[in-house]
Amino acid sequence: MYDLTDDFLNLDVFDDDSLSSKSKRATCDRCKRPLSVCWCPYLPRQPLQVQTNIYILQHPFEESRCLRTVPILQNCLEPEKCQVIIGKRFSQTRHPELVSVLTSPNTVLLYPGEDATDISSLATDQTYNLVLLDGTWSQAKGIYCQNSILKTLKKVQIKCDQKSKYVIRTQPCDSALSTLETAAIALATLERQPEIFQTLTHPLVALCNFQLEHGAEEHQSKEYKVEHGLWTKPLPRSVLNRLARRNAQVLYNQ
Repeated sequence: MYDLTDDFLNLDVFDDDSLSSKSKRATCDRCKRPLSVCWCPYLPRQPLQVQTNIYILQHPFEESRCLRTVPILQNCLEPEKCQVIIGKRFSQTRHPELVSVLTSPNTVLLYPGEDATDISSLATDQTYNLVLLDGTWSQAKGIYCQNSILKTLKKVQIKCDQKSKYVIRTQPCDSALSTLETAAIALATLERQPEIFQTLTHPLVALCNFQLEHGAEEHQSKEYKVEHGLWTKPLPRSVLNRLARRNAQVLYNQ
């Protein structure tokens, strides 16, 4: 299957404003959502005990998005185990706290590519710093390209054959996962605890169910819509070229 991720952006299509009435509703102090759709009861009773340290480099635009998944991750782990640093460029002057992390031999960057190692192949006798880039694919790619120090890190990637549980947001392709899901798979692998994935994504499923109950619709990926003729917006030339090459390959194999 070809990958359209480079050409598509994730879009928020449903937010909490449509859940609110004209009168102000009581909100949860923890997740900041209306109490009737609060996902906090679905968090683990105690923060998960993990050895891995997670550092999320978050694009500034992501902070203003509705229905973000990173807050769920933060609330599932101990505060010192999941740190979010917002920005586009992470220089030593602006972010001196990152220098020791990004220069550590135990730091790995979760970023797919031909030169990325399967995360399951990492040694089990070490504690890792796991760096993730949070934003749309274009934003994450921009962060990677604009920060040369990230290119010096060992890159790892995950293997997952299931569709995203984040069904209320249009994903770029069927294999795309939210930041929370990606971190959950990575943590479950590094910690050798498969149950971590279910624990971390439990609040996400609750969040999606709340939205669906209040009028949101389950989304197919943009890749699915393009392949089935359901995408109505103009496509970038690069996507059109990929479709043409793919169709030509299908005809050749027949």
